[in-house]
Amino acid sequence: MSRAAPVDSQYAHAAHPLFADTPSSVAFNRLRKRLLRHVRQALSDFSMVTPGSRWLVALSGGKDSYGLLACLIDLKWRGLLPVELLACNLDQGQPNFPKHVLPDWLDRHGIAHRIEHRDTYSIVTDKVPESQTYCALCSRLRRGHLYRIAREEGCSALVLGHHREDMLETFFLNLFHGGRLAAMAPKLRNDEGDVEVLRPLVWCAEADLAKFAQAMAFPIIPCDLCGSQDGLQRNAMKQMLAEMEAKMPGRKDTMIRALANVRPSHLLDPTLFDFASLSAGHSAGS
Repeated sequence: MSRAAPVDSQYAHAAHPLFADTPSSVAFNRLRKRLLRHVRQALSDFSMVTPGSRWLVALSGGKDSYGLLACLIDLKWRGLLPVELLACNLDQGQPNFPKHVLPDWLDRHGIAHRIEHRDTYSIVTDKVPESQTYCALCSRLRRGHLYRIAREEGCSALVLGHHREDMLETFFLNLFHGGRLAAMAPKLRNDEGDVEVLRPLVWCAEADLAKFAQAMAFPIIPCDLCGSQDGLQRNAMKQMLAEMEAKMPGRKDTMIRALANVRPSHLLDPTLFDFASLSAGHSAGS
């Protein structure tokens, strides 16, 4: 992970009206600035920003997507993010979903948005047995609709709220269950090649986002679909990482840095390193 980008001092006391009622404490200001630094760093590290482009920011109603949207709005307000933002919530028809919460919150803060109603819940519960997890199919259906909406709205990028812990959990899921070394791509292009997927929160800690959401008083909407199922493999990875961090504080920071510090010659993939041409007195590829 490269050196964090500073938040410009000339904007140190400026903020979007979204932050009008937030705490004035030193602790909150440090938290907000830390999140902004991490987001700016990811934007820079992975060349996410094309000035003048339009981004569709997925807003689920969870703490992470609220935090993502708030950080992007704050950076844009400060003149540090030269793109147009459109928040989008895909109402998937989950039971008890409070349909008024997100539109009311977005309207109250003057945030441009689109609310899309698509009953993917019925499809998922019909196709997937109760003994299996809904996440894979639910995610695939949701992503397809978000790509479509991005095209309809003239957006070149779909922006998602996956954070540091999501990256690490995915890495260990792939390691333990998939037999491969892979996390989540911070930036990728969809199969059709017309929409980028961006994850600006990759350096941000989940605990910071949780504190930020509480301080910002975001109206959190729980997911009744995924949250109703116990024993998910991802939950096991989350617990493992939490126990590791408790025993050895700072391990998460070390592990996320490791994902950006790869040594192909010290792994076992001959497609990444030319072992065949390596011999005494010669370097690979010489």
